[in-house]
Amino acid sequence: MTPLLLATHNTHKTAEVRAILGTAFTVSDLTSWPDAPEPEETGATFSENAAIKALAASILAGPDTWVLADDSGLEVDILGGAPGVYSARYSGRHGDNAGHRTKLLAELALLNARGHDRRARFRCVLALAKAGNIVAEFEGSVEGHIAPMERGTGGFGYDPLFIPDGACASFGELPETTKNELSHRARALAAFSAWWPASSPGCP
Repeated sequence: MTPLLLATHNTHKTAEVRAILGTAFTVSDLTSWPDAPEPEETGATFSENAAIKALAASILAGPDTWVLADDSGLEVDILGGAPGVYSARYSGRHGDNAGHRTKLLAELALLNARGHDRRARFRCVLALAKAGNIVAEFEGSVEGHIAPMERGTGGFGYDPLFIPDGACASFGELPETTKNELSHRARALAAFSAWWPASSPGCP
């Protein structure tokens, strides 16, 4: 198995990546580096922020370590794509998932958003780095809509509000295995896995 450092302190995200990638990789994250500083996500796009995180972790981990960084979020059409790159700090406090969901529902209520007005998507960009350089980038997205209220307690982030196209349940209600087949992160990781054996230098 190939060691892969995930540039995150989010253990929920790490568990999801491990489940999706399976046994091909030994996935660790930055919880193993308690003194690692959080890079400032100053990018205007998911791609820019993923690269910032990948490069910071790559410099920290050293030239022999493969690093994968994820930047992802929710885009709601009627809100002009918000919360977008600010998904993790939408309500003003980083990681306050309940607060973010409450704010999103309040914003949609103010706009009296119904039906097609609640169209949204989850988007994910992965940046792969080694030796302080970005090697490749992978993207994935899943279309759906925002439910009028929270549904389910599974997943994390905005999952209890997001109902993917073709499903009647939110990501917070769907079994983890089903979500991991449909999610934006799963699709980006599928692109990464398809690229890895044929394209990455130094792979076994």
